[in-house]
Amino acid sequence: MGRLTGGDPSLLRRINSAVVLHALRAATASGPGAGSPVSGDSPDGSPGCASLTDLTRVTGLSRPTVEGVIDGLTSSGLAVEVPAEEGGVRRQGRPARRFRFRAEAGHLLGIEIGAHRVAALLSDLDGRPLGSTVRGVSEKASADERLERVRTAVADLLRRAGVDRYSLRAVGVGSPGIVEADGTVHLCTALPGWTGLRLGERLRRSFRCPVLVENDANTAAVAEHWKGAAIGSHDVVFILAGLSPGAGSLIGDRLHRGFGGAAGEIGALHLLGREATPEEVLSTTGEPLSPLDEEQVAHVFTLARDGDAQARAAVDRFIRRLVHDTAALVLALDPEVVVVGGWAAGLDGMLSPLRDELSRYCLRPPQVALSLLGEAAVTTGALRLALDHVEEELFAVESTVTARRAGR
Repeated sequence: MGRLTGGDPSLLRRINSAVVLHALRAATASGPGAGSPVSGDSPDGSPGCASLTDLTRVTGLSRPTVEGVIDGLTSSGLAVEVPAEEGGVRRQGRPARRFRFRAEAGHLLGIEIGAHRVAALLSDLDGRPLGSTVRGVSEKASADERLERVRTAVADLLRRAGVDRYSLRAVGVGSPGIVEADGTVHLCTALPGWTGLRLGERLRRSFRCPVLVENDANTAAVAEHWKGAAIGSHDVVFILAGLSPGAGSLIGDRLHRGFGGAAGEIGALHLLGREATPEEVLSTTGEPLSPLDEEQVAHVFTLARDGDAQARAAVDRFIRRLVHDTAALVLALDPEVVVVGGWAAGLDGMLSPLRDELSRYCLRPPQVALSLLGEAAVTTGALRLALDHVEEELFAVESTVTARRAGR
């Protein structure tokens, strides 16, 4: 482990760089009139940029220190000087030097790998979307075929957006299954050949940048907290409603993975009581539903809507199972909001019994809402994972100190 000393100049430079870059990015994102302490309400502020005086005032650093940091950020491509005539107010005398954060200096990807499709979302370093793509894939496709589908979809997306692969700073991935911290899929019954797959390692070979792999329900929870139905909530449960439901949760704004990455696997709860399997729950004939796929299940729900009594009973059993599984997790975590997504989220009569059940058992029942992001939830959350990684790398002073202590 490296030794950390109070006067370490390289550590100080990294901290100063993170502080100045964070302030510059805030100014670029907000512009005048947005309540930013950097631009807008300062004499030198102008749209989407900040002067050296602004940065000195906000960061508390000396002007020579800020100038040195800005020179380094400009050399690395993360900052650029803005010409005086662009958006500034003409004043007598020498114009103030103004700078902006270059969100276009790198790019991020969010990827969803599912049973029937792969999807990708591209953004700049501010998380602003630049393009997306969705490709179908057979549920019987091998792991190699599915990964090749991902590569071709991403290649086409980058080509259409005019973005070089080497500009990718991080890639987030949402996948079914229990995912270990290194991106290995510990267990997955939804995709052939997925259990034991070193997914993170395989994708890092293709992208040559950090790849963050997470369970799909977890990424969807992150997405709803960022841009969906759980904005502003600190404790959130997301239910990925399907044949074998999964869940993701955030506690105190932080994703809760559990010791082995298996937190939220509520689809296995029926095994504890040796209750009916999903095939039996959705049966309309007394025999297990086979094959148990979306086409067959959709047919059952269609029959129920058309008034078939046995199909209606099957749907009621399915909803009751999902409600009980969700209630068990809510009782354990006491979230502020429960967001329901996945293909089963839009089923008639889904939210009402869930609200009723939670009202019966919870001291303070959570708000229950449908996903606002729908099918885009997993890719959006995966993109947020990539953005979190880059923000930690560029802006977090705590990570700088930790990395130095570790000798990196």
